[in-house]
Amino acid sequence: MRIAFKFILLLRIKFRVRHNLIRKIAMFRDISTTVTKCEKAMENLKNNPYFEKYSDRIAALQKQSPEEFLKRLETQRKTREQRNVDKVDTRKFSSVLNPKENLNSNAKVEDKKLDEIFRTDLVRDKESSEIQLIWEEYHKNKQVICATIPSKIYKDMRKRMTDNPTFLFPLPRSQGFEFIMCQSYGHSVHFTPLLAYQVHKENAPECLTMTHYIELDDKGIVLMRGEYDKNVLDGQEAQCLANQFQMYYNGKDKEKLQLLLSFTKSPQSFKHMDLIAQLEKITFV
Repeated sequence: MRIAFKFILLLRIKFRVRHNLIRKIAMFRDISTTVTKCEKAMENLKNNPYFEKYSDRIAALQKQSPEEFLKRLETQRKTREQRNVDKVDTRKFSSVLNPKENLNSNAKVEDKKLDEIFRTDLVRDKESSEIQLIWEEYHKNKQVICATIPSKIYKDMRKRMTDNPTFLFPLPRSQGFEFIMCQSYGHSVHFTPLLAYQVHKENAPECLTMTHYIELDDKGIVLMRGEYDKNVLDGQEAQCLANQFQMYYNGKDKEKLQLLLSFTKSPQSFKHMDLIAQLEKITFV
């Protein structure tokens, strides 16, 4: 019995030694893995333009508690990803409601009349080039934007406005880009900041409304007038949105047209960063 007891005791001691050894090996592996992760994390952080400013604090935290260092990095990563999702999730906007009322594709939209703002009877006998000059001069000292579009081009644009009524445009700001959503109804286009839509939905205030007047279509032209909220946009920003709208909806640029169609037909594959890339290729006068 004593021999058996000693044998059992010896087995227990060996088991404990082996168990402790396994624990130490596991701990060594965890430490090794943590060190590797920390090194990779530091390499990524060095790409941050603010790394030098906070490098001493970062190094101190990494040395004092590698686990806490990695935990904080993971928390920041998740926060950035969530912000990106909250900022632009283009899958939500493939069927946006009218800011004014809920309209279906067959609903009749009452368009504004050119006679309400412009004496068409005084230009009926003039050529389209003369009308264009008068239209531009008429708006010269007004806080609005305007344009004269050839009827043929507007006809193609109108079809794309009907087939792709909703879209996004990046607007350059001092701290990056703000996305502005547009929705076409009839011959008008309503713009609202994406953030405002996310907060207020169909009650989101408009920052720009572009109206296309077709009364002089027999002259081969369509007149456009854009009224903008001075508290949200200035004239240059409103013009930037109008220029982008025409470039995407006139169908001449294949890349832009593909993005427009992708937004409508396959929003799950649409990437909003592609809009910024397109904007950076453009130089507005």
